[in-house]
Amino acid sequence: MKQRILALLLAGLMALCLAACGAAADPQPQEETEPAGETAEITPIPAGEVKIGLLLDGSEAYPYDDNHIQGLRAACEALGIDYDTQVEVRADLADGNACAGAVSDLLDDGCQILFAAAGDFEPALAQAAGDRPDVWFCTAIGSQSGTDGLDNTCAYYARVSQARYLAGMAAGLQSKTGKLGYVAALPFPEVISGYTAYYLGARSVNPNVTMLVRYTNQWADETAETAAAQALIDQGCDVISHHTDTAAPVDTAQRNGVFAVGYNRDLREEAPDAALTSVQIDWGVYYQYALECLVNGEAIDQVWLGDWAQGACRLTDWNEAILADGVKEAVEAAAGELSDGSRQVFTGPLHGTDADGNELTLAPGEVFSEEEDTAAPTFDYLVDGIIVLS
Repeated sequence: MKQRILALLLAGLMALCLAACGAAADPQPQEETEPAGETAEITPIPAGEVKIGLLLDGSEAYPYDDNHIQGLRAACEALGIDYDTQVEVRADLADGNACAGAVSDLLDDGCQILFAAAGDFEPALAQAAGDRPDVWFCTAIGSQSGTDGLDNTCAYYARVSQARYLAGMAAGLQSKTGKLGYVAALPFPEVISGYTAYYLGARSVNPNVTMLVRYTNQWADETAETAAAQALIDQGCDVISHHTDTAAPVDTAQRNGVFAVGYNRDLREEAPDAALTSVQIDWGVYYQYALECLVNGEAIDQVWLGDWAQGACRLTDWNEAILADGVKEAVEAAAGELSDGSRQVFTGPLHGTDADGNELTLAPGEVFSEEEDTAAPTFDYLVDGIIVLS
């Protein structure tokens, strides 16, 4: 009985205390938060007020860098942006320090979007992006934008392996020796993916074709590219192609009386007896997309991969004066199959080994798909039929 009375007294005392506390405390307003998954509104920028920065690692005269310039110029023209007054270009940025300085200058000049034409520039852009959420930082062949935790970094590229595959078909049909030569800049997946696609295209029309590859270990070195192309020609290669930033390999083919597939721009005028066509990324497709987002106040995709069907990669006009019979028709038919998905570039049977000794074996009809969460190619296997020269 005493325990029950004590319990009742304690219960009453607790009730009085709670009531007093409730009366003493003022209700606090709840802070409004954005619903999960939504981002802050992006302010549209009128076309006439857009300020753009373009960062190039090489000379504006190099085909690779000039291709970016021409693509951005075309995108600006389509959107009513004056390229000459609203675009600032910083070229010859040899290293990360030079890039970081150029990024700072462009931001000080009021640029709302920066395009970097080299994947090596991505760390410098990401570092600046953290301090400037009001600016878009876009890197060609980037690999970090999907994982760096920043909403204003973007990576862009094209599935240029599709264009290289088609160019390889042309080379395989054009070659009389069945031996192709390829001048490669560096042993990166971007380069390995490209020359493998080229070889597979050639193999699709000439099962006995082989290909020799020689690296220059530089993106742009005309002397090294010339020497590499000459060495390949001296070993019997009668069609030369390249993934480097200058046109030196094609010029070397012209001087030696063999054929060539160029890169970045139409080279028929400077190599009329050699250049069959060139593999080209139309950077204007991406630049127009990104600038439309900027003007319309829309978020830019953090990873963008254009393809053949979109016109983001292509072959330049054929040099019909030297092109073998049936080449154009065969390539056009295969291009349609790449566009509708009935043909894939990296399709078995295929065997290769990467630099760490890991093997890839694809059964007939099995497809290797490059990763979707990065703009940078990921195929890095040396496949049977390709010989890398030291």
